[in-house]
Amino acid sequence: MARVTRRQFVKRSAAASTAFGLFTVAGTKASGRVLGANDAIRIGVAGIRGRGRSHIDAFAGELKDQNVQVTYLIDPDTRWFDSRKKSVADLGGNEPKCVLDIREALDDKDLDAVSVATCNHWHSLITVWACQAGKDVYVEKPISHNVFEGRQCVRAAKKYDRVVQHGTQQRSSEGRAREIAALQSGKYGKLLVSKGYCCKPRWSIGDKPTEAPPSELDFNLWLGPAPEQSYHANLVPYNWHWFWDTGNGDIGNQGVHEMDVARWAIKDSTLPKSVWSLGGRFGYNDQGQTPNTQMAVFDYGDALLLFEVRGLVANKDRGDVPRNVSNEYYTTEGMIREGKFYPHGSKTGEKLEGPDAHVTPGGTFGAFIAAVRSRKPEDNNADAETAHHSASLCHLANISYRLGDVAKFDKKSGKLGDNKQVVDSFAALQDNLKAIGMTLDEVEYRVGPTLEFDAQSERFTGDGAEQANVLLTRPYREPFVVPQDV
Repeated sequence: MARVTRRQFVKRSAAASTAFGLFTVAGTKASGRVLGANDAIRIGVAGIRGRGRSHIDAFAGELKDQNVQVTYLIDPDTRWFDSRKKSVADLGGNEPKCVLDIREALDDKDLDAVSVATCNHWHSLITVWACQAGKDVYVEKPISHNVFEGRQCVRAAKKYDRVVQHGTQQRSSEGRAREIAALQSGKYGKLLVSKGYCCKPRWSIGDKPTEAPPSELDFNLWLGPAPEQSYHANLVPYNWHWFWDTGNGDIGNQGVHEMDVARWAIKDSTLPKSVWSLGGRFGYNDQGQTPNTQMAVFDYGDALLLFEVRGLVANKDRGDVPRNVSNEYYTTEGMIREGKFYPHGSKTGEKLEGPDAHVTPGGTFGAFIAAVRSRKPEDNNADAETAHHSASLCHLANISYRLGDVAKFDKKSGKLGDNKQVVDSFAALQDNLKAIGMTLDEVEYRVGPTLEFDAQSERFTGDGAEQANVLLTRPYREPFVVPQDV
């Protein structure tokens, strides 16, 4: 495919009704550039509010001495340009170029990498485009908005020999790596259930009317791959997480971190044999769509992965249920939590002991820079395939939930079986709702089907597969299409 020149780019963008015309990003000189220890690594940060501020602080400030520069700030909302440009200048001593459209930055042959802190629905498309343009990518969690997108990121990273590192920071924690190594050593028994918790306060976002978007925001560009729709203030800047077109609920927001650790604990695991999920959006009526309370069970054969989302916590006016963002592991000999092993029947934990575990040092951003310079796969603490598998678990759970039927909370779900941790997790959801004053016999929740899954083909099989496979991808708006052929 022919590369679009700067002149062609500008000409097309001027003629287009959207911000930019349709074109495919192809390779640049950066594709073959080997970065030595003394070469500057030039990074564009895409998405500069919220988490993007941390990217700027790390690359322009903490890693400045490693010859890293932020040379582009990319965001369809210009309201943040001045303050973030000043941050880069204060930290890094250079003035970055500010652009609305990622494609303009990718067209620059001197840009080496892109750091993605946009909304979820943009993560994969930017990753694929950046790989095609010869740029390395640091991409925030989750790497994808759906399962298809994640696999395309893996393919693009491999095809273009690009470093793609995921923002699941615990993969860069030596302490967490030692915990997993101890668990997998066998000293503490065989793993039966790997559990993750995402219990953070997620209270009502209310309702916002549709209206004209702010003049500083290119809303068409912000929507990108998402369906065309009207602007309302619950989409920008943060509450897009709670809408299916742009986010993945809290299981795919905070939860993907703990989901990644839970899967990491199941040795050599990729995707499960089956999944089912239940939950609902309880405690209020608002504009949000995703569940604030969710439970998901993944069958890996010898072990279960169990995940619990509870957003009705840490609010003293509605019941002071504590927040809990953590992982624990149940084995044939006891339970591991927070670096300690609790044998069956014991309330006293003993410090874990096990083999040494190594991660590339420097934290998640420093490890990315190390991998960019070395080009060694082992220096990447959370590569595209690792990211894809963990993010996909969030998507699979949401697919089961979205295809579910409504049931009453006062009746135990027949899906629970007799696994103690699964039964206890369901009880915790009920207790959370009772703690905020809800009467369970009046509450309905959504119970998803048990969906069989083929990890090799990454497709559902068996009953319900036809409906479920539709949700593995999405329709895309031109020109914001995650391609079938990367």
